[in-house]
Amino acid sequence: MAREAATVARLLDDATTRIGATLGLDTREARLEARVLAAFAWDVAPAWLIAHDTDLPAQEQITQFRTLLARRLAGEPIAYLTGMREFYGRSFRVSPDVLIPRPDTELLVERALTHMPGDQAVEVLDLGTGSGCVAITLALERPLARVTAVDRSDAALAAAKNNSSILNAPVEFLTSDWFSALAGRRFDLIVGNPPYIAAADPHLARGDVRFEPLSALAAGPDGLDDLRRLIAAAPGHLKPGGALLVEHGYDQANAVRALLQAAGFSQPQSWPDLSSIYRVSGGNLSE
Repeated sequence: MAREAATVARLLDDATTRIGATLGLDTREARLEARVLAAFAWDVAPAWLIAHDTDLPAQEQITQFRTLLARRLAGEPIAYLTGMREFYGRSFRVSPDVLIPRPDTELLVERALTHMPGDQAVEVLDLGTGSGCVAITLALERPLARVTAVDRSDAALAAAKNNSSILNAPVEFLTSDWFSALAGRRFDLIVGNPPYIAAADPHLARGDVRFEPLSALAAGPDGLDDLRRLIAAAPGHLKPGGALLVEHGYDQANAVRALLQAAGFSQPQSWPDLSSIYRVSGGNLSE
């Protein structure tokens, strides 16, 4: 594209076309990604792009934008390019050390909040916290709750602690391989978004997940290794009547409910996301 033709609008149009064609996104999604990349590259608000669509960015700005665009066209996730992802109405800092927070996981938060009365100091544990998005959201939505979050990755915990500091969320963070550092501790509610993709699933070699930590995604031949482990161990860390809620794969609800029942959880249930896919299952221990 000639220098004199490289207006903001033309740059965004070109990027939209290339993103759509390369990544298989529809025009709306591709345009949104182009705007996010431009706003980040030029450190401007998205509204600025509309108000200045006929402006001619400096060559340095064009280079910055096209460098980000090339990385996106290679498949690198937007969240890792910008270092940010919104979750439950808040911005979280993310890096390749942690999974990218996804809207599906907001269902886990919503179900957890139903077990957390706003006027009680319930004890809550978040297993495999990653960016800290679940633990931090629960702590901020229920200020009286005492939230503990664990992860076996020190790098992930550093990211979670950073988000906690930025958002002023009182969360206790511990290095722990599931319950290994929690001997003798019991909670009113345990939540977890463990790895649940089968190790040979071809989706692990496609799209954004190619750039995410494999240890936070894959869990054995059927994707249930970590779910089996944490569900079996959870009763030993719950108070009588306490609840366990876990996120899982789109086709794992029946298997997870069976695991919950075998571990002693009464009347396990599953809940659908906005696409009517059962993504979260859980149950309560007997009083």
